[in-house]
Amino acid sequence: MTSLPHRVLRALDRFNAAHPWDHNAHYHRWILRQLPERFDSALDIGSGSGDLARLLAARAHQVRGIDSDPVIISRAQRLTSPAVPATFTVADALTGIPAGPYDVITCVAAVHHLPFTKALTVFRGHLAPGGTLVIVGLSRAQTAGDHVLGTLASPLNAATGWLKNKGRKAPRPVSMTALTRPAEMSFSDIVREAHDALPGARLRRRLFWRYTLVWHRR
Repeated sequence: MTSLPHRVLRALDRFNAAHPWDHNAHYHRWILRQLPERFDSALDIGSGSGDLARLLAARAHQVRGIDSDPVIISRAQRLTSPAVPATFTVADALTGIPAGPYDVITCVAAVHHLPFTKALTVFRGHLAPGGTLVIVGLSRAQTAGDHVLGTLASPLNAATGWLKNKGRKAPRPVSMTALTRPAEMSFSDIVREAHDALPGARLRRRLFWRYTLVWHRR
């Protein structure tokens, strides 16, 4: 016999599929609050359809978005007005970052696709003195606290989808068409490796199965 919690989770999954919303875009405004009002250059790693890069472009003289998926980069290019100072390039996040340095580097829901410490080291090397690195990432649930936070997020996720879609069924947002593989690192492992690579980095668990990292280069 199917347990009540399992039936509830399956019902929530069906509801969420009918009322999807972009968990990563949920953090875009938060990312902007971590940044100066104006800066010269920004790099968005794993830029997808370009939503965050276009927001950054309202504050920057130049924004570069890179992604390894040529289809999503083509979509970002089509969605971006020529008047917006943002360009999008197919590039590898470890070996193909366009020459910087950058005053701002952002990376949303992409770093778990990369070797973590190596990626942080590469990002650090492309950040200008005084620059800011902001990461929104995914971690693997490990502790009881992780599982409790995930359980609490499930009904809130459904309620948010309902409100954002005004109670109507909706197609998946364009920004959600790319596949995201599950995270392999626990939050405690992420914190340990991040502090080794980026001394002074601030990390926090967040709702909707995310964590955030902010680091300022001296």
